[in-house]
Amino acid sequence: MKKNDIYQAKIDAWSSEGDGICRIEGMAVFVRGAVRGDLCDVRILKVLKSHAYAKIERIIEPSPHRIESDCRVFGKCGGCELRHVSYDEELRMKHERVADALKRIGGIDTAVESILPSPALEGYRNKVIYQTADINGVPVIGFYRRGSHDVVAADCCTLQSPDADRAAKAVQRFARENGVRMYDEVSGKGTIRYIFYRSSSNGTAQICIVTAEKKIRNQEALVGTLKKECPELTGILLCHNPEKGNVALTGEIEVLWGELYLTDTLCGLTFRISPLSFFQINRDQTENLYRIATEFAGLSGTETVFDLYCGIGTISLCMARLANKVIGAEIVPEAVEDAKVNAKINGISNAEFICADAAAAAGQIKTRDEPIDVVTVDPPRKGLSPAAVDAILQIAPKRIVYVSCDPATLARDLKLFAEDGYTVHRVKPVDMFPRTPHVECVVLMSRNM
Repeated sequence: MKKNDIYQAKIDAWSSEGDGICRIEGMAVFVRGAVRGDLCDVRILKVLKSHAYAKIERIIEPSPHRIESDCRVFGKCGGCELRHVSYDEELRMKHERVADALKRIGGIDTAVESILPSPALEGYRNKVIYQTADINGVPVIGFYRRGSHDVVAADCCTLQSPDADRAAKAVQRFARENGVRMYDEVSGKGTIRYIFYRSSSNGTAQICIVTAEKKIRNQEALVGTLKKECPELTGILLCHNPEKGNVALTGEIEVLWGELYLTDTLCGLTFRISPLSFFQINRDQTENLYRIATEFAGLSGTETVFDLYCGIGTISLCMARLANKVIGAEIVPEAVEDAKVNAKINGISNAEFICADAAAAAGQIKTRDEPIDVVTVDPPRKGLSPAAVDAILQIAPKRIVYVSCDPATLARDLKLFAEDGYTVHRVKPVDMFPRTPHVECVVLMSRNM
């Protein structure tokens, strides 16, 4: 097998990235844009020792799971990988991804429960960050091409709300009419780097323009344009971020108009959200996710819960209503302040919040000699650090509820807990991110007595 060879192949599996997989001459070949069940000619693009990559040259017989994409930049934009796949097949793929990772990486044989479908497949994202570029002197908004920082122009995205698209286009039009350049990563020149938009379930929203410079030319006119064209906005912000890299919201945030915070409701509670704070992007499905996590915690009113990666206190405050006490820990100071305010807003007095990373916070709890009944964790995609796992094991809670957004790191961490005497009892996948290969999961573990 070598580059540019063409083979006829049947796609019989999925990769964790949403690519189709076939086997050619005994080697696994990853084919972007292929669907399980496709019969096609594929052209080899790259051959490595253990696997190869290919592209579809011709579809001979399409899979029964293949559908027509409704997005003109599908296959170019890196946002959606599964717009060409039926939702039933997407859910099967995600369920299999969880089960395979747990067994193959974690050695976990616990049966994976049925995946919970998302209530909405379109317009479910309450947050979006548009990338920007100047292409041939024209200001462009869009999203990165998969595996690159090349911006694919896209003036709408069906995963976002129409309001978000309208706000981004208003900024784009302002830039064009006022000679404001979009930022270029290579040269480091230009002003507008990203457009951050977050909306709430009550119809309000905020926008934050991320810039490489401290000011935008005709800034007052931009504020006026956004206020006129986007009446849902309650805050217009500017984030000065001159640093290299792809972290959008970092650095000083200035309120150009309105409020710094956005307020939303979740699980019957009210939450204040600062721009730098994490808040799940699929609100309706998040309510289901937290309901499952709370059910798994098995709270009767007498327990002390330790909630790591607590963010603005969403899981903490949901569980505080059923527990004796909840202690939340989060490394982002702004999120911790939000969590404390949110406890007051909701009249919850049995929740405490610590600003520290997971391992350090767990260490603090250990020194208190305060028994912890339940530990909940909701880490980023990289999962728990070895130090965090060790600290949780030192606390030795009766139950651990693990909320994960990456099956591979989840399986890795579950194996560590299993080696130290914890048994996995329940695994529930939750589809938080329709039309993408990402999948959320809630796991219940208990300590072997």
